[in-house]
This record gives sequence, structure tokens and C-alpha cells, in this order.
Amino acid sequence: MGVAGIVGMMIIPMPEALLDILITVNIAGALIILLVSMYALQPLEFSVLPSLILIATLFRLALNVSATRLILLHAHAGAVIDSFGNFVVGGNYVVGIVVFIILVVVQFVVITNGAGRVAEVAARFTLDGMPGKQMSIDADLNAGLITEEQARERRRTIEREADFYGAMDGATKFVKGDAIAGILIILVNIIGGLTIGVLQLKMPILDALQRYTLLTIGDGLVSQIPALLLSTATGIIVTRAASESSLGRDVLTQVFANPRVLGIVAGLLATLALVPGLPKVPFLVMAVILGGIFFVRRGQLKERAMNQTEPEEVAPSDSDGLTKLLQVDPIELELGYGLIPLADASQSGTLLSRVGLVRRQVAGEAHRTNLRGLQRCGAGFEQGEKARLEQWWKKNVQRAIAQFCGECAAADSGRHECKRQAQTGGAIGWQQL
Repeated sequence: MGVAGIVGMMIIPMPEALLDILITVNIAGALIILLVSMYALQPLEFSVLPSLILIATLFRLALNVSATRLILLHAHAGAVIDSFGNFVVGGNYVVGIVVFIILVVVQFVVITNGAGRVAEVAARFTLDGMPGKQMSIDADLNAGLITEEQARERRRTIEREADFYGAMDGATKFVKGDAIAGILIILVNIIGGLTIGVLQLKMPILDALQRYTLLTIGDGLVSQIPALLLSTATGIIVTRAASESSLGRDVLTQVFANPRVLGIVAGLLATLALVPGLPKVPFLVMAVILGGIFFVRRGQLKERAMNQTEPEEVAPSDSDGLTKLLQVDPIELELGYGLIPLADASQSGTLLSRVGLVRRQVAGEAHRTNLRGLQRCGAGFEQGEKARLEQWWKKNVQRAIAQFCGECAAADSGRHECKRQAQTGGAIGWQQL
């Protein structure tokens, strides 16, 4: 229905009030498309953009046809076009022509050409990379890293990327053609208006040029401004890499990431303000703003660095997964002060991690042999006063297991030398030489 209505706009004469509403809709739609492209986290979130570009271009050309009909027939085309022709360019058709040419050059030469080239390269790279991505998906599927449903979803994503960039490559041609059509429509309207005003209405050539040219320039501006916004949205989408936040947040985060840059720029602007002949207020204002941002960002980075240097809490052991499966009894390991470096991770001690692995192995063996009492839900280390230097023992809350540790002892071999000494109670004692 929408496309049929656009075709009807080209054929059926339109009242000025309806034309004003549709021109406003055109501007609002271009702004919506631009903002959606800025907030999209990845290009595929706005995959309908190529079709929207085609429909928006057709709608804009239909508005140009309707406005041209009203301008040439009634020398008036509604309040919006009249205000753009008189207020925006100050009622001077020469200024209007210059502004229109600048807009067309920016759109046609800068944005459209750049976006078209980026879309072409992206489409080519996407097609070239499809076999490698397919092989990677197959390898992950064969290795069991992903399910069949996840593999199908990834393949569909790859196909959608290829289709999207291929469609964007073609859609940029519509934008470029729209810019060329806008220039031709302006020339035709000016020539037609002069012909009608001078030859048919017997108007002085300057009056005809003033009236018809201003209306034509107003029509061109209300058409080219949405076209420029749409071209900008196209360029943003085709140059947008996958991200976890919107374009505005990414720009702020990355541009102001290094406060040293802001400080240097603030210093340069302050220096320019001291140069004779240059205006001081604009440079000083920007220098103060950037300097304030510099000090704020530097304080934030210092605070973040201090928070990162604080010691982190030791993560709890992964014994919870074992205790969920096994009914365990506690085993306690006490260390003397001299053995603390063996268990302290900050002093390159690896005893904590190694005891955790041993506990898992012992608990598994005990479960298989139904030997309860060797299972332990956690490894605890105490710095008790009763624990003699370089002495250790294992104990069970139900019964002593002296035979398990009969030939084992823990000592810091880098600092002390130990010898075996018999002890009572079935345990093995170690004494410092």
C-alpha cells in the first residue's frame, strides 16, 4: 500500500497542506533511520536498511515531482518549502544555490562514494571469508563445542551477512543516483520557472528568477537534507564493527580514553588564544572544557588503578562440586609458621592448589573402596601455636589414619634440613637438625 501511495503521489495533484505533512514525515523518517543506525550494535540489527533506502529514495522523488507541479502551476508549494526558501537562506536565491551545491557535493562526493566503496569491500571480504567460517563451524560441531541448532544459527548468520553487504553495495547506488537526480530537478525547475514566469506570465526576469528560484531551492533543501541524513546512516552501518554498546558510547569511551591527549589539546588551544589577532574567548573556552575533562579522566584512571592494585580475595576451592556428590568427613591439615610460604600464593606457594587436587583423588579412591574418613570437604590451614616448626600431621575427626601418612612429611627444603624421628600414637614426627 505504501509503494502504491508513492506512485499515486507522482500522478495525482496534491494539496499544499498534505505536501507539508509528507515533507515533515520525510525529514522525521530520515532522522529515525540515522539514530537507529547509530544505536545498532552490529550491522545485522538493521538488516532492513537496503530496502528502506530504496523506498525512501522513491518517496523523496515523488515529493519532488509533487512540489515541482505546485511550483510551476501556482508559484507556491506549501509553508515548509516557502520557509526553507525564504528563512533558511535569507531570501537570497544565490545563497540558496550555493548552500544546495555544498550539500550535494558533501553527499555525492564524500559520503556516498565512501560508503559505496566500504560496502563493496565488505561484501567482497564477506564472500571470501564464507568458506573459512563454514569450516570453523563444522570443526566446532564435530568437536562437540556447539550443538546442531547453534551450528545452523551460525550458518544463517553468515549467509545473512553476505546478503546484507551485497544489498548495501547496491543500495549505495540508489543514494548516489538520488543526489544526481536532485541536481537535475533543481536545474529543470529553475529553467521551467523562468520560462513560465517570463514567457507566459510576462513577469520581469528578475522577479521570475527571485520567485521560482527561491521555491526551487527550498524544494531542493527539504529533499537533500533527508537524503544527506540517509547517506550518513548508510555510511555508519557499513563502517560499523560489532560492539557491545552504541556508537555514541564507543566514541566517548575511545576518544576520551587517554587523558594525556586532552591535556595536550587544551594546552595548544590556550597557546593559540595568546596569539595576537586570534579571538581569545572561543579558544579559552574550549581549553577550559578540555582541561576539566582531562583532570576528571586522570582522577578516574588513578582511582581505577588503585582499586586494581588492592589484593584480591582468595577464591574458594572447587570442592563444592565434590561435596554435592559425596558424603564426606573433614580432614584437617595444620602447618607451623615456618611452612606458611609453602601455602602462600603471594610467595609462590603451590601447596593450596596441589592439596586440592590430592583431595579430589583421595576422595574418589575412597568412594570407590567405600573408605569413609579419607574424604574431606575442604582443605583448611591453621597457624596454631601448638604446631611445632616444620611439623605436621593429619587427623580425622573419627579416627587417626597414621598409616596413610607414615612416610610423608612437609618441610621447606630451601631453608631447613629435617630428619625422621619416631613418635608415639602411630604417627611419624620430624625434627629440625
